[in-house]
Amino acid sequence: MSLNILAVDDSRTMRDMVRLALGAAGMTVTTADDGVHGLEVLEGMAPDAIISDINMPRLDGFGFIRAVRAIERMRGVPILVLTTESAPELKARAREAGATGWIVKPFDPGKL
Repeated sequence: MSLNILAVDDSRTMRDMVRLALGAAGMTVTTADDGVHGLEVLEGMAPDAIISDINMPRLDGFGFIRAVRAIERMRGVPILVLTTESAPELKARAREAGATGWIVKPFDPGKL
């Protein structure tokens, strides 16, 4: 059984890197280019996990995570933040919004 992952990042390169890393591990990766697009994509899928950047246009990662957590069927889905940011206060904001983990870019494909 393949895991379905939603990766939300405004960088095409990062979306491709996540897709390649997780695809090589047998996962199915759907991508979105910002938080608004991520919410649109979620309407048609049931992800096993979500990976989101923080700094994105239209709707940043904090807003995206809060919006996902407001969707009843998404409350238990793990959300990992994948970002260049590493400040403790940003990690705290992400946890408060509903994130379950934090990975700093560049990432190790094996750890991801």
